[in-house]
Amino acid sequence: MNKEPDDMNNVVESIRMLSIRPKSKQPIEIIRNSTKPVTIAGPMVRYSKLPFRELVRFYNVDLVYTPMILAREFVRNKVARYSDFTTNIRDTPTIVQIGCNNSVDLLRMVDMIHSYVDGISLNCGCPIKEQVREGIGAALMTEPEKVSQMVRVVKEKYGDSVCIETKIRIHNDIQETIRFVKQVQDAGVDYITVHGRTKTTRSSKPVDLESIRIIKEVARVPVIANGDCVDVKSFEHILDVTKCDGVMSVRGLLENPSLFSGYNKTTWGCVERFFSLSMHYGLPFRIIQHHLSCMTSQIFTKKEHLQLNQCNNMIELLDFFDRDFELKRMGENGFGEDVEVRRRNPEGIVGT
Repeated sequence: MNKEPDDMNNVVESIRMLSIRPKSKQPIEIIRNSTKPVTIAGPMVRYSKLPFRELVRFYNVDLVYTPMILAREFVRNKVARYSDFTTNIRDTPTIVQIGCNNSVDLLRMVDMIHSYVDGISLNCGCPIKEQVREGIGAALMTEPEKVSQMVRVVKEKYGDSVCIETKIRIHNDIQETIRFVKQVQDAGVDYITVHGRTKTTRSSKPVDLESIRIIKEVARVPVIANGDCVDVKSFEHILDVTKCDGVMSVRGLLENPSLFSGYNKTTWGCVERFFSLSMHYGLPFRIIQHHLSCMTSQIFTKKEHLQLNQCNNMIELLDFFDRDFELKRMGENGFGEDVEVRRRNPEGIVGT
């Protein structure tokens, strides 16, 4: 009698487990049941991929978003589906962020992906011109009726079995934003994330925390504050001013994935863990290099940072780290535990 190989049984079981999403993992359940404001890693094009999502979860991140995925391509192109979304049984709770401008594509994508994520995020905040021209992202901030209809069709089909959020920006007139929020919450949105800048406000201008606070006061659903959470002090300040149900960080976590564990700079153990995860999952070299460049921006000297950025391939990058630093691998004693940089002196002896 032929017997199915054990590895095939494992694959089948893994796929089955991926589609079992307990309601307790839904973002809205986590927000409601948390005894503290939730911490969230926001969506980053190219960078909030599976290895990074797994990394930040180790450092007290409660909810993690995927990069924005365009529904139009996802529902029509198998190659796009394979390249844009990867996951595993440890990748939870995860919210997939969707870029979309119509109810048909949104519902088709939700049909395809909802069994493999814990929440759906409709992007109404991306200010990139190419997306705005397509009626995606921040372009939707002028179309509350369309956004409400998109939320409504998902809720009419799936009800509470699918958690849906809208990530928005603010208008110059806060009353317009309030009207937008009231319409989408009436449509059934579970929670709202507010980036405290308008579509045209540069990131160099401070986020408008007062507007986020006002939205939090009038909303009936939980509100997450987004913008300028770059260190522990700013995290605490955002919560103090807005009284929101949680804080989302994007650039801050890209530079310091250990931020929500209370560290103001990336820990050396965090660098080791990222190396291990990126090698295991096979991220492209330039993505790995960019992550490490951001993560070490505050802990490397200018010379060290320059040398990192001058590496041309993975071999050169590993040689640089192993020559000048102690970079532990998974399984080695003390892996992922060091806080300070572990430098080698000219004789190759490790110090800090």
